[in-house]
Amino acid sequence: METLFQYSNQLIAKVDSAFMRYVYPSINWSNRLVGLIGPRGVGKTTLILQHIKTRLNPQETLYVTTEDFYFAKNRLSDLASDFVKAGGKYLFIDEIHKYPDWSRELKLIYDYHQELRIVFSGSSILDIKKGSADLSRRAVIYPMQGLSFREYLILFHQIEVPIFSLAEIINQQVDLPQIPHPLPLFQDYLKKGYYPFAKEDDFDLRLQQVVNQTLEVDIPGYAQMNVSTGRKLKQLLGIVAQSVPFKPNMSKLAEILAISRNNIADYLLYMEEAGMLAQLRSHTEGVRGLGKVDKVYLENTNLVYSLAGENQNKGNVRETFFLNQVRVNHPVWNSTIGDFRVEGMDFEVGGKDKGTKQIKAAKKGYIVKDNIERGYLNTIPLWHFGLLY
Repeated sequence: METLFQYSNQLIAKVDSAFMRYVYPSINWSNRLVGLIGPRGVGKTTLILQHIKTRLNPQETLYVTTEDFYFAKNRLSDLASDFVKAGGKYLFIDEIHKYPDWSRELKLIYDYHQELRIVFSGSSILDIKKGSADLSRRAVIYPMQGLSFREYLILFHQIEVPIFSLAEIINQQVDLPQIPHPLPLFQDYLKKGYYPFAKEDDFDLRLQQVVNQTLEVDIPGYAQMNVSTGRKLKQLLGIVAQSVPFKPNMSKLAEILAISRNNIADYLLYMEEAGMLAQLRSHTEGVRGLGKVDKVYLENTNLVYSLAGENQNKGNVRETFFLNQVRVNHPVWNSTIGDFRVEGMDFEVGGKDKGTKQIKAAKKGYIVKDNIERGYLNTIPLWHFGLLY
């Protein structure tokens, strides 16, 4: 365990705590069992290390990752027991889904060591959600996604920007004199601003590794797929990446991919839960509306630029950004009038020449335009929706 402490202290000492992600203030760290989940690469490990560095006593705290060779021969529950006996109070377990039967072990640790605070994180959202069912009434789970445009401005350009509510945005209350020309920064964000690791070298290569690990390891491992089926997932993701946006035709997809039509919906759901896709559904009352998917998008715009290459569609990029940023704090549905329906309002997303004809029938309708710096009346700049979290 001494080696684990050394590794833990090294990581804690090196982490920069100047900027902390949007989800940090909402986490109740005093809960006995906290889970932090989100797609690969969005900064979960960094957030955990920042919390330890700024709020806890290192002598009472241990950070471990289940990828460590230590766990090839040692059980997690034994580590927890030894840690408590040595005076430990706070145990942080990263990449928990890579530990076999992790939910059962956490349940035992939780029940046996009531004085211990445990925080776990995982990138394989599918596995975490499956395992957290076994931890019901014990674990409090917090989801986390990539950087907002606001967070990107702070982290990449040291431009401090406050959070604006949806009401403030639609009422044209966004006033940021510190950003006289936001559009070049916004275009850079769309291409490589969603993942914090874009500050490091070889962003494109790292992003491809995130995609490959998710599609070739995480999902097949969860769904017990073979290698060839994992390749089908990559083909399906590529089809979505180049669509405008993608409206699923299950029969046609099954024909293209040479797989059963019944499997397509499952594959799309797996990729949605793993942080690769976002599915836009109809807001229909009752059980019948729960499963109806109208459109499928990639999870964020960085994925669009990475996977579609020169074939990305501007309309697809715009709608992907809007859905990705707004859904953090608001349910987003398909609109029969515009592109999206949020809190009883209809939003039509387009370029700077987009007209208002489409939303004339809406009680509360708004045009969201790309390539404009400021809004007017019911026309709102697209980049404003990147200030919601």
